[in-house]
Amino acid sequence: MTKKEFQNLAKQRPIILDGATGSNLMKAGMPRGVCTEQWICENPKPLQELQRAYEKAGSQVVYAPTFSANRISLKNYGLENQVAELNKALIEISRTAVGSQVLVAGDLTTAGKQEIPYEELLEAYREQIVVQTQEGVDLLVAETMLGVTECMAVLDAAASVCNLPVMCTLTVESDGSLFFGGNIYEAVETLEEMGADAVGINCSTGPDQLLSVVENMRKRVSIPLIVKPNAGMPIINEQGQPVYSMGAKEFADCMKRLVQAGADIIGGCCGTTPEYIEKLHNIFLAHI
Repeated sequence: MTKKEFQNLAKQRPIILDGATGSNLMKAGMPRGVCTEQWICENPKPLQELQRAYEKAGSQVVYAPTFSANRISLKNYGLENQVAELNKALIEISRTAVGSQVLVAGDLTTAGKQEIPYEELLEAYREQIVVQTQEGVDLLVAETMLGVTECMAVLDAAASVCNLPVMCTLTVESDGSLFFGGNIYEAVETLEEMGADAVGINCSTGPDQLLSVVENMRKRVSIPLIVKPNAGMPIINEQGQPVYSMGAKEFADCMKRLVQAGADIIGGCCGTTPEYIEKLHNIFLAHI
């Protein structure tokens, strides 16, 4: 997909992304504490069933489960030398699940540490992106980033190896502040100036808490705006599992207001399922 094709797609109607991956894989039996990327390679069926369900629900884009398949994060599991193998396998798993009818995004995320030198981040993301582009992803997404520097490194890395569209989303507090300092409003401006094709937020909180954040982001940028929040705030049950507070209909109704406030690209993060995406899809069929 070219950058121009991406912009044209965003102008037609809100682009519908997928919903959560990790919380649904845990329901399907993925143990806590394992390397998610390795577990999916060894157990591809739950991920493929989930992504097919998202396709059926109306997702136009699914995120390949390459989330933390960078050498910095994989080092926690002694897998830092398997970046190429894991990214290749994970993209193949997603492409097999949805074919060519749905766009597959190469997914990159935070390394989780604020003190990592920029050059180290740049090289880690470049290594991942090289494999992802070779495997034919349609676009790239930097998601759940904790600070703007991480997104900047992804943009620089992508620009050095490909011309694919790059979406950038950070996770924020309800007031728009970032976990590694600064705020989302200055961040999205910076990322637009650096050439991001879409910017916004994911994870964070429920859509009911984000109206002001979306309105203020919309005032700061002219490129497409992404909102991919959680299904409300979780409560930990007696088994130690997070239970999210917002049902699919309430989630979709809140997301409708965020689209009216300026969101162009929408989906769900933690706690959401294909049912949530189906509710979003149905709203747009009704010409929101």
